[in-house]
Amino acid sequence: MHMADALISPVVGGTMWAVTAGLTVYSARKLKGNLDDGKAPLMGVLGAFIFAAQMINFTIPATGSSGHLGGGMILAILMGPYAAFLTMASILTVQALFFADGGLLALGCNIFNLGFFPCFLVYPFIYEKIVGDQPTPRGILTGSMVSGILALQMGAFCVVLETVFSGISELPFGTFVLLMQPIHLAIGIVEGFVTAAVVTFVWKARPEVLETAVVPKPLGWAAMKNVLVGLLAVAVLTGAVFSWFASANPDGLEWSMARTSGKEELESPEHGVHSLLAGLQEKTAFLPDYSFKEKGNEGPAEAEKAKAEGESRQEEPWPSVSAGTSVSGLIGGLLTMFVAGLIGFGLRRFYHKG
Repeated sequence: MHMADALISPVVGGTMWAVTAGLTVYSARKLKGNLDDGKAPLMGVLGAFIFAAQMINFTIPATGSSGHLGGGMILAILMGPYAAFLTMASILTVQALFFADGGLLALGCNIFNLGFFPCFLVYPFIYEKIVGDQPTPRGILTGSMVSGILALQMGAFCVVLETVFSGISELPFGTFVLLMQPIHLAIGIVEGFVTAAVVTFVWKARPEVLETAVVPKPLGWAAMKNVLVGLLAVAVLTGAVFSWFASANPDGLEWSMARTSGKEELESPEHGVHSLLAGLQEKTAFLPDYSFKEKGNEGPAEAEKAKAEGESRQEEPWPSVSAGTSVSGLIGGLLTMFVAGLIGFGLRRFYHKG
């Protein structure tokens, strides 16, 4: 559900950048007093884990589409809404800057769509009400399923609204929304099962992690070591190996666009803000589309144009064993862990001095 710049206008993109910036500052301030030796590393490791998990698209049967984990609910349940939102912002920023996954103009939209709804709406008002103060395996499963579905439904609907407000005539509201919501319902079901599995693993290993997401109290590095090592090991395996098994089918957003407009990707304006940011992204994205740059490939803008002209990913072999994909998974996870962890340690140091 990563939006490209071609889907939004500069006004909508700028507005959502401002909204996201406000939420980022708000989250940073709310974390005061809730950062310790365990929370900051958890932000980094969970960021790396979600980055790697988002690389794996799973096929949605009988649709010709695929989906990938959003991860917002996992972050919110394990760390609380504020650390979760900052971690999601770190993941999506790394993806956009260094892997050309999602546009720079659309970055504010993507952070809002994938971060705001699970962290600030679904987690406190849905998940917590279902699971309560005493988690059980059944409660975690039920809460994760309902929350995962609702968070993705809200995010998908917001994507539709952002394209409508941007005046994208190729994606009329009625047709687009009738395709986006059902396909993301199917993706949300998978999201719910994965969320329940990850949360249950952490809950059984360290139940206090879930408690600190609700009521701030120190975790400590020693208490978190086994959980962090386990999550980091899964992140490494996922990014380096399991990513080869990602579905070649278009994701839910691309699938919906193709059936609405006839194209999985729309062309961006050749001048103005879109062109400026596309040029910037070409310079920063050293592993565009999670692979090595091919000889003669000038960057992500050309890759998107090739897709729009009808080059089919269905011809790619599966599993797609690729050194470029493995390197992308490892470097991306490392960068995300560094950025999210740096935010956590930086805020802790800042508030400790204050």
